[in-house]
Formats: sequence, structure tokens, C-alpha cells
Amino acid sequence: MKKNLLSVALAAVLGVASFSALGETWTVDPAHSSVGFSVRHMMISNVKGAFDKLTASVDGSPADPSTAKISATIEIASVDTRDAKRDEHLRSADFFDAAKYPQMTFTSTKVEKVSATTAKVTGDLTLRGVTKPVVLDVEYTQPVKNPWGMTVVGASATGKINRKDFGVSWSNNLDGGGVVVGDEVKIQLDLEFVKKDAAAK
Repeated sequence: MKKNLLSVALAAVLGVASFSALGETWTVDPAHSSVGFSVRHMMISNVKGAFDKLTASVDGSPADPSTAKISATIEIASVDTRDAKRDEHLRSADFFDAAKYPQMTFTSTKVEKVSATTAKVTGDLTLRGVTKPVVLDVEYTQPVKNPWGMTVVGASATGKINRKDFGVSWSNNLDGGGVVVGDEVKIQLDLEFVKKDAAAK
């Protein structure tokens, strides 16, 4: 549940800002990227998790950030909360139903430049067959050459979603009031994108 949106929304979103500055096509570097989420557990603590398998690309215009197009796909079965039993439950029909809905996707619909290093990205997040709009606040870096000669950019994105909006509704009531699993899921994305032509070398 927590990971739901996080993963998806997050990955795609991050790239948004950087591509707008660079243009052309950029692909996510999974080895230097993460799609994380957190959700309230038993009204006390925040349980964090991540999705380990994702692909994402950004096509943007250096002249007009609003033309940037972002897409991302996250493999639901790759959810990882550092507890094997809990992860299996999350993959079940009680939560993500990974067998029926193996992927979560995100497609941008609007990119708004806020400053030289920040942007607001709106997109459609699809999870468990349900598509809803999600807004992410993105902070990005300027492109640089890494030690291997590739041009890369970094981005961080944050957002929130209600898991029940996507049909991820399992929980139990606590004897003293409250619920086992909170409805709000916080998303935290940290991504690195590589310019496609450089990555192909």
C-alpha cells in the first residue's frame, strides 16, 4: 500500500525537471536511483519501503520545459520493506495484487517550471487498474559529465497519495482506536538520468 504510488509516481516525476533543461531523450540509471515510500503503521511509526525495479525516460525541449514528456514503469513484485512476510502480503490481493496487476505506471500530463532548479509535475498514475492524477514537487540539478564521459542529471521528487483511491484498502482497526495501516502514502524519489546517446556508447 505504502509503496503504491510512491514507486511509480516518483521515478517518472523526478526526471522531469532535468530533462526540461537539457532536452532530447534521457533514461533512468537504476543503479543510482530509488523509488521510496512511507506509511503510518498503527498510528505510531512510519514504515518505509521501496520498489527495486523501474524503468523511466524523459523527452524534453531545452527551450520550453512545458514540452517535457515523462514515462515510468515500476515492477510491483519488486516491493521491499525489509520484511519478507510483509512484502508477500503487499504483493497479495489484499494490497497490490501483483499477480493480476504486475506493473505501476506514470505518464506526465503537465510540467510547470517553478524556478531554475524546481518544477511541479502532474501526471497519471495507474495502480491496480485505477488511474488517478498525481502532483509531484521536483528539485533537479544541472547536467554534468560523469567520470565515464556520460552526461547525467539528478532529480528528487516528493508527493502524497491516498492508497484507497487506487483500491489498496486493506487494514484492521486497533482496539484503542485508529487503524493498522494509514491511508496517506508519502512518496520520495531520487533519480539519476543519463542522456540517451551517451548511454548508448
